[in-house]
Amino acid sequence: MQRRAIRMTTLNARGLSPEEAELRLAEVGPNVLPEPTTVPLWKRVASQFVHFFALMLWFAGVLAIIGGLLALGIAIFAVIIVNGLFAFAQEYRAERAAQRLRALLPQRVTVVRGGSRMSVDATQLVPDDLVVLAEGDRISADLSVLESHGLSVDTSTLTGESVPASVGPDDTVHAGTFVVEGEGLAQVVATGAQTELAHIAELTERTERPDTPLTRELHRLVRTVAIIAATTGAGFFGLTLLLGAPPSDGFIFAIGVTVALVPEGLLPTVTLSLAIGAQRMAEQHALVRRLEAVETLGSTTFICTDKTGTLTQNRMRVVEVWTPAGSARIGGEGYEPTGSVETDAPAVAAALPEVIGVARGCSNGRVVEDDDGTWHPQGDPMEAAIDVLARRLLAEQGAPRLPGTPSVRFPFDPRRRRVSVVADGRVLAKGATDSVIPVCSTGTDGAEEAAHELSARGLRVIAVASRTLEGRLPSNAAEAEAEMTLLGLLGLEDPPRPEAAAAIAACRTAGIKVAMITGDHPRTAQAVAGEVGLLTSGAPILVGRDLPASDEVLGALIDHDGAVIARVDPETKLRIARALRRRDHVVGMTGDGVNDGPALREADIGIAMGASGSDVAREAADLVLLDDNFATIVSAVRQGRTTFANARKFLTYHLTDNVAELTPFAVWALSGGRFPLALGVLQVLALDLGTDTASAAALGAEPAADRPMERRPASGRLLNRTVAARAFGLLGPVEATLEMGAFLVALLAAGWRPGDSFPSGQALAAASGAAFLTVVFAQTANAFACRSTRLPAWRMPWTSNRFLLFAVATELVFAFAMIAIPAAAGLLDQTWPPAWAWAVIIGSVPAMLLADSLWKRWRNRAAGAFGV
Repeated sequence: MQRRAIRMTTLNARGLSPEEAELRLAEVGPNVLPEPTTVPLWKRVASQFVHFFALMLWFAGVLAIIGGLLALGIAIFAVIIVNGLFAFAQEYRAERAAQRLRALLPQRVTVVRGGSRMSVDATQLVPDDLVVLAEGDRISADLSVLESHGLSVDTSTLTGESVPASVGPDDTVHAGTFVVEGEGLAQVVATGAQTELAHIAELTERTERPDTPLTRELHRLVRTVAIIAATTGAGFFGLTLLLGAPPSDGFIFAIGVTVALVPEGLLPTVTLSLAIGAQRMAEQHALVRRLEAVETLGSTTFICTDKTGTLTQNRMRVVEVWTPAGSARIGGEGYEPTGSVETDAPAVAAALPEVIGVARGCSNGRVVEDDDGTWHPQGDPMEAAIDVLARRLLAEQGAPRLPGTPSVRFPFDPRRRRVSVVADGRVLAKGATDSVIPVCSTGTDGAEEAAHELSARGLRVIAVASRTLEGRLPSNAAEAEAEMTLLGLLGLEDPPRPEAAAAIAACRTAGIKVAMITGDHPRTAQAVAGEVGLLTSGAPILVGRDLPASDEVLGALIDHDGAVIARVDPETKLRIARALRRRDHVVGMTGDGVNDGPALREADIGIAMGASGSDVAREAADLVLLDDNFATIVSAVRQGRTTFANARKFLTYHLTDNVAELTPFAVWALSGGRFPLALGVLQVLALDLGTDTASAAALGAEPAADRPMERRPASGRLLNRTVAARAFGLLGPVEATLEMGAFLVALLAAGWRPGDSFPSGQALAAASGAAFLTVVFAQTANAFACRSTRLPAWRMPWTSNRFLLFAVATELVFAFAMIAIPAAAGLLDQTWPPAWAWAVIIGSVPAMLLADSLWKRWRNRAAGAFGV
């Protein structure tokens, strides 16, 4: 790529003094966008009472009151209010959680104040601040460019233009854009509400986001259930009229059926589950930027991971230097500028300072010492490792002689894979071996063999070259980087993360394919892939430039677990993500560079590095790894699967209860009205208030306990065959049978026999109370049964979900209050069950757990698992 040379000047500007910056900050306020106009709290609460489910129930309640059923109408209104307040509480909690998560990634800016560079929070920028710009930075205020050294800015967030714009002195760059390449210095001209971004935000503030796939799936489920509820209720109303019952009775039945089938708390429970999942991921160093990504993570089938910093520790150290005269082996640990240097010959010792001096002259990264004497990298860890070796040689030998301030700089880009500067009348360059060696005319004997040998050992290899200038300064990179002399090769070690191998193995157990996509040499990539267990037998090892042009062929070629693709540029990463998605994979793609943004957006889950990644990558990503660790991706996938599984758990719980609530009406209808109604509408409403909501929410917070990484990726509908079979084919019918059994036992104990006229008074109230308590007790067991799809309830840790223990205890207290308090019992037309019925009521708990255990045993065996 041709690049115009830009002269670099020595900055004498001192910038604002810290005191002046403080005064201006107090005067103009922090550099933050105005808070968007928020919906008043009362409107947000009110909105929970006017959605589709709520309107259905409001209508039913009004009709009940008009029909003279005041108590029924008030009870229906109570259901609406309780569920509405619960929904608001969960949405408000999710919103607050999202605000806390966003605060985990504060934006930092490098400024010049009082003549010194310092890093400050972007909110502390004030007009006239001097801002240092570098590749990957997000521009946090409107700036006037003073100096530009190959500066190119991505303005797509403001203009929609995908091609980065070159920026020179006196040009203006705006907040919200990103530095794609180059370096520069700029002065703040506007902050906060005065920026162009703030003006655009005012225009777009009311624009609503489109629904996510998960939201659409929930709405589909809600509409389906609502239609079924309304249709069934209308059908029961018609049936009662055909049976000759009074219209008022038919109306009560219709309302009862409708209320029994409406899962009012489903949507807020899902929101709560996602918010809990996002918070748990944050605790494991994975920041979710979009709440729905929690669920998508559980569906991931293919992870494309970078090498440096993700599978390795990103703690670079120069361990060997090759020169045409021989090699030097470098000792030492970490970033401490101490250690041994062993050379093959005096000529190597003489050449070493020149190699390291030129490499450091091309670098901006450095190591700095803290007050406690600890050394740590500042900038690129690879360049910091070069600075460590330069300091070591300087301390031991008084060398190397470091170049002066560069007058021209051609920054690194992922296509050239080189960086070069002009300093002291020379061109100094460093970069990938297959990028630097071809532009060298001397010093290359044996270099390629040495590079291959170092790469095969898993080292990252950097070539260093220079040439003396004659005449004018070069005008572009191609002119500068020609006919150079190769000075040497640096072999840098980046140890694999100790947890990487176990994380990759966990992915394979979970049915997730993993491929390495890196810009490094293929031999280096292959060596590291072998060390961490990523490389598999028969997996391809490919080079970016050799990949096929057809996306279809590309997808088939790389769709292998353990594939390694080296020397990949950002455009190729985008093609890889697109090709895998076309093969129906749910793709997770890691990235840290400026140009990784398109690939991260193309992937189903874009994963950016939080510690070393660019702002551009983090902005494009769905998930940010705060520790840049591959194992954190696996932890996030595990939590995503857990969250999706929890959604199915509380949906199973909801539907089981609905079956039990609907059964009394179905039995009454199928008997032609000759069998008494076991539960009334008010009792159904009491069950909805007292059982469904709290326990369902507790199941949404269930920790991972079902070995989520030992199964295939979670995907598909929430209401799948397994959920339907378990709720409608097993748990629901068992609970309904127990409910009707308790009701029948209580009636028989009171002397009623089939064919007799309806019992009334105390006998019917006691039998109805027995049915009510049986549903409560059975739902208590059901809550524990739904904690796992594989393990029986007694194999689950009792204290791992304390919220569920509290929820169940609350339900039992509520149920007994509805029986023991005369006013409540009279309202629900129920009373204490007879002694014989208590055997069924209490026995419903082990019966539900036994049925659930037998079903799990059968299903585990059918799936090839032994035992429970």
